[in-house]
This record gives sequence, structure tokens and C-alpha cells, in this order.
Amino acid sequence: MSVRIALSPSRASDYKQCPLLYRFRAIDKLPEPKTVAQVKGTLVHACLEDMHKWPREERIYPAAVKRLKPNWASMTEKDADLLELVPEDATLDFLVECRTLIKGYFSMENPQGFDAHECEMYVDTTLPNGVPVRGFIDRVDVAPTGEVRVVDYKTGKKPLPRYSQDAQFQMRFYALVYWRLFGVIPTQLRLMYLKVIDSMFLTPSKEELEYFERDVGELWGKIEADGKSGQFRPKTSKLCDWCQHKALCPAFGGQPPAYPGWPDKA
Repeated sequence: MSVRIALSPSRASDYKQCPLLYRFRAIDKLPEPKTVAQVKGTLVHACLEDMHKWPREERIYPAAVKRLKPNWASMTEKDADLLELVPEDATLDFLVECRTLIKGYFSMENPQGFDAHECEMYVDTTLPNGVPVRGFIDRVDVAPTGEVRVVDYKTGKKPLPRYSQDAQFQMRFYALVYWRLFGVIPTQLRLMYLKVIDSMFLTPSKEELEYFERDVGELWGKIEADGKSGQFRPKTSKLCDWCQHKALCPAFGGQPPAYPGWPDKA
């Protein structure tokens, strides 16, 4: 396999939900149709990324909203299938929903009061325990006094506390990776739920991240063991009804494609 296998928050979530789903997505790389919710999130993220590159005085709501149409045009030019997902007669309602999410952002934060250190920050490294990790951090802010804030935008509903484990895992994951890359533990992790104008805040400690790193190491050990044996077992749940690969799952009478193998070096 030519592409290095590495752990990201989404792939970790896949494995915990169903090891076979992880295999289908991370190893087989089976195609999946995009959803309107995913595309909406991509478009809103692009507009907010654009805005944070502007001078402070230009970071206003109307200007950010004006980025919706050109960014949508750019997205559809690169992927014409998006026009089938959001046909012309549904485009206006789609853009209005995106506009509402951008308005939610401006209700939560004043972007004229600070400068983002980096947006859509790509991170790719190997943790001290040997786990290869990668992903994109929506935004990193660095205060004049040196404190670091890691921010992630969410365009869906805020989960109930008992269902927030995936969101917390994602933020701790990026805090851990940032610490191991730059030697600084983020002071604050913030998930901004734009749809409901609410946030989740986490304040990680060194001890917490060390403990979390051990958990990530154990998870990766299970993935590696499955990868080398080729035995990614299906794990059934209510989420199976939404799985794009249900027809290939042995738990439902399906047959997975031939296993392509696990790379000798991740």
C-alpha cells in the first residue's frame, strides 16, 4: 500500500464503532457518497477560513456570507456530483442554511478581536509510543502571552453529555498531537456548535494527555493486530442501518472485498 496508514479522530471513531467499518474506510478506501450535512460543513468551514485571513476590520458577517456563492461554485467545479446532491432548485435553501450557521458563529465570537495563528492546520507525526497520527485542526489561536487555544467548528447538533465522547476524543487527540509537535499543551479546547450557538470547553492537563496517549496507544495496538491478521470483525448496532457498506458486511449476509493487506511500515 502506497499511502501510510495513520490514526485520525474519525478513523478512531470508526474502529470503536465497528472494526470492519474502519477497514472499509481506512484500508479498502471504499467510496461513500457525500451527505448534504457534510457538504454544508465543508462550505461553512471554507468561508470562515477565508474570513480569518482578512484584516480585522474586514471580518464582518455580511462579508463572510458573500463568500458562500464563490466557494460553492469552486466546490461544484471540482466535484460535479455535488450538483446532484444539492440540485439547482434546492441551492437557495441550502445557502440560507449555511448563512444561518455563519450567523451563529458571529453570535459566539468577535473575529475582529484576535488573529488566528493558523486555520485548517494539517498535523502529521508519530507519537512517542509509536502511534502514527494525522488530521486537520480547524483553527489554532495563540495569545500574546503564549497561551494556545484549539478550536473546532461543528455544524450539526450539540450531542447530549452522554453522547459527547467522540467530540471530546477529537479535541483531546488534537491537543495531544499539538503538544507532541510543538511542546506546548493547549490551554483551552473549544468546540463551537454553530447551529445551536453553544460551545463545549475542555482544559487539558499534562497528566490527562499522558493518560489519553496511553489509551490511543492501546487502541492503535488493537488496530495493528487486526490489520496484520486481516480479522476486522463487524460490530452490530443501531448505526448499521446508516452504514454505506451494509451489503458487504458478513453480519448481514454480505462478503467483504479481498483484503489488500497491512503495510509492513505504517
